[in-house]
Amino acid sequence: MTTQRAVKIDGAALLDALRAALVRYVVAPNPESADATVLWIAATHAQTAWAHAPRLVIRAPERRCGKSRLLDVVEGTCHQPLITVNCSTAAVYRSIGSDTPPTLLIDEADTIFGVKAGDNEDLRGLLNAGHQRNRATIRWDNNTRQVEHIPTFAMAALAGIGAMPDTIEDRAVIIRMRRRAPGEKVAPYRVRRDGPALRALGIELTKWLEQHLPALEAAEPLMPLEDRAADTWEPLIAVADLAGGDWPDRARAAAVALTAAADDTAGASDRIRLLADCRTAFGDLDALPTGLLLERLKADPEAPWVNYGSAGLTAMKLGDLLREYDIRSRNIRFAPPLGQAKGYQRADFTDAWNRYAPAPAMPEEPVPAGVPSQPSQPSPPS
Repeated sequence: MTTQRAVKIDGAALLDALRAALVRYVVAPNPESADATVLWIAATHAQTAWAHAPRLVIRAPERRCGKSRLLDVVEGTCHQPLITVNCSTAAVYRSIGSDTPPTLLIDEADTIFGVKAGDNEDLRGLLNAGHQRNRATIRWDNNTRQVEHIPTFAMAALAGIGAMPDTIEDRAVIIRMRRRAPGEKVAPYRVRRDGPALRALGIELTKWLEQHLPALEAAEPLMPLEDRAADTWEPLIAVADLAGGDWPDRARAAAVALTAAADDTAGASDRIRLLADCRTAFGDLDALPTGLLLERLKADPEAPWVNYGSAGLTAMKLGDLLREYDIRSRNIRFAPPLGQAKGYQRADFTDAWNRYAPAPAMPEEPVPAGVPSQPSQPSPPS
């Protein structure tokens, strides 16, 4: 009796072929975004090996930026795609509740999570919980009179106009699409004509990665990121390391670049924005009266504090926001004519500033030509 040996597949060449197919139909905003999308697609074919299921957020500022076309390519090549433009939370639970869940693809996600659509907290909670394995949702089944544990773990991609909820983007690889410029050309995509070739790539990805599931499950790749960003990118970098070639370097470059871009454009919470604005308001002062601090905060025309609530930011609301960081107003003696008044001390902000809103690093000033980098020291006395 003969045993059939697994056919060795060149993972790097397969990823190259997938990337070539992607850029045939889509103008990626940058090379890192194309690489990241390819690695995310590949990772869906090995999701049983992962502890975390990264989300793929495909967002654009306007229509006709290629986000739906990119989702078409993802659908054509990922593991068991389940695509929808609208869905109930219960239907999603039933669809992904298995040991080998499909890849959930949500187009026009802005109609689900946008301003006019409401918060959809149940669906957002499902997508947040499903980022990590073994985070089941518990429901009471009236028919069986029993508690039901519904799995939530599954890879998911969302495409839409504008930002997705911050809790989803915090667990996502974010691709920021843009409208094609004059001269940028792509091939037209037709499902009947082009779909089979994309699906063949997906089949090859499954064959390749299924041979290495134990190794991928045990993989601990060297990560250029930390915390949740590292959890999100680890499956992609593990696939790149398995493929070899120049993919390990490209994967890490994409992780650093796209995470930095997401951090630059992420909408900070009101509290973190307040901490940063308080640093500016304090300047070099050691203490500020509450009234003067509010006045300086509201003086910035781009800050939200003038219209924060029905009456703008008040002393009471300021105290509520800062209390979460253990920062409280106190009676402080100021110079005349103010005298003793309620206010805040700079020292009380220091820990929160360092942890949540560190000051940007100052660029080093260039040393003029002909000037030594270290000042010369006088000769010691004889």
